[in-house]
Amino acid sequence: MAGNGLRKRNAPSAPGSKGTAKEAASDEASAKPKGHPSSNGTTYLVLILLSAFAVLVYRNPSIVTEPLAEFIGTEPQDHGPRVVDFSADIPKRDAVVEAFKHAWLAYVERDAMGDDEYHPISHKGTNLTEAGGIGYTVVDSIDTMLIMGLQDEYVRAREWVANKMSFERDAQFNTFETTIRVLGGLLSAYALTEEPMYLEKATDLADRIMPAFETPSGLPLSHINLAQRKGYATPDNKGLVSTAEVSTLQLEFRYLSYLTENDVYWDAAEKVMQTIKGSSLNTGLASIFMNPEDGRFVMSAIRLGSRGDSFYEYLLKQFIQTNHTEPVYQQMYDFAINGVQQHLVKKSQLARLTYTSELIPERDPTGKISWRLVPKQDHLICFFGGSLMLGAVTTGALETPVSIPPNAKQLTPQGLRDWKTGVELIETCMRTHETATGLSPEIVHFRIPNDGLIGSSMPNDWYIKGARPGAPAPYDARYILRPETVESLFIAYRLTGDERYRKYGWQIFESIEKHCKIETGGYASIINVDEVPVEYEDKMETFLMSETLKYLYLLFEDDTVLPLSKYVFNTEAHPLPIIQTTRRANF
Repeated sequence: MAGNGLRKRNAPSAPGSKGTAKEAASDEASAKPKGHPSSNGTTYLVLILLSAFAVLVYRNPSIVTEPLAEFIGTEPQDHGPRVVDFSADIPKRDAVVEAFKHAWLAYVERDAMGDDEYHPISHKGTNLTEAGGIGYTVVDSIDTMLIMGLQDEYVRAREWVANKMSFERDAQFNTFETTIRVLGGLLSAYALTEEPMYLEKATDLADRIMPAFETPSGLPLSHINLAQRKGYATPDNKGLVSTAEVSTLQLEFRYLSYLTENDVYWDAAEKVMQTIKGSSLNTGLASIFMNPEDGRFVMSAIRLGSRGDSFYEYLLKQFIQTNHTEPVYQQMYDFAINGVQQHLVKKSQLARLTYTSELIPERDPTGKISWRLVPKQDHLICFFGGSLMLGAVTTGALETPVSIPPNAKQLTPQGLRDWKTGVELIETCMRTHETATGLSPEIVHFRIPNDGLIGSSMPNDWYIKGARPGAPAPYDARYILRPETVESLFIAYRLTGDERYRKYGWQIFESIEKHCKIETGGYASIINVDEVPVEYEDKMETFLMSETLKYLYLLFEDDTVLPLSKYVFNTEAHPLPIIQTTRRANF
């Protein structure tokens, strides 16, 4: 077993070694007597060269602006937009289609049609509750089939939804997951087909979810019994609700309200945002738990990973969904991202990788609260690079639409800042794929000055906490077919036309094919990204077909398919149309 701490990339010099060239030069300089005759001459030479360079830049600024623009993916100010070729890469696109068919056919043709989840090694399906399932995998995958043009597969999935799907299940389902996967999937299928059956099913499901919003604050409870039509708090979190979960239902309920002309769904979704805005912290950041009784944030971690991620995502997407007509969401998004940039975005110690950290509250014996910064980044956060780039050309644009890629003069200083950070975060996420399998682990930590790892065998950029040679892999080391990096690659490619993002996506796809594919059908998660041959976990997450393969397909498809100017993707990658409505947020 190859523990992550033993990776041979970017490892620091061992104790007692000669060190780096920079260190050697430093030692040599410190040993040189003060006032050495050559030092003044060197200083004069440097000043002359700097002066000459300054004059050159003054006369020809493109010497600096063009390389900078190339680095961050924008066009320099004095150049017009370049012509971008978004033609489909047909062989790679079709390879992704074949991968989807390999996953889908094992599930539907042989083992588990209609079950919520699929286990490709044991060849069986399971449901989320003993009362039965609600078709998570089927509904989550329908729009992918439509987008890929898989008519035969679609017909069978549609038949199951029309004739066998039932929400009369006397059991508790997660409010958030049911909304983004099932309600979102039904609404997307309706948007792509305009078939009334999907809207009828979506309305039935939404009516069953609505009682979860019946709390004093309007924040929905974590679980809903679909048969009883009753919301339930989860005992695991002492009755609290996840900030990301309550703020990631809005695209779905607002679109349903638009389609049905029934304001009750929009009112419930908007009430949540009004409550959050009224309770917002002065930093713009959001802790990961809220109290549904009073609607206030609870002292808890602040992060862009689990329970925090899609709060930031949906602030931007709500602004986009109604075609930039609700400035309150632009204001909330800008306020939150300024907080993220100020408090969470950091650089690693030696490799200088841009990453997002977490803030953990701690109380000392006297009761005083302090915040500890932790250099921990979930793979979930890898959506954020593309999201920042999309935000840069939306709330950070001086004119719309911007060119592809955007011209630097089309963006505000905040837009340029967010664009640059987004580009750098994507590069960091690709660095976390530098493993034995080419796949990124669930959680990584970054090197910081006080981590106590100086002189150790740990790489000087990032590592998997708890990984040890010969020991069982920690949870952080697994890859569960997650889509977040390829989601950012898709968005970045659509905004720039830069072929490197297709190159990155193909690298990830090939790694999935090589290490996660089960020859008898389907794909499985792997326990340790730094161990080859891999050890499998017998589970194929539904988001493989709804998100990972969909975003990869769209990355290699031409840009006329689901253009970002006409669609907004929910957090489960279900495309919903941008809508024209006279309704405006009233808070």
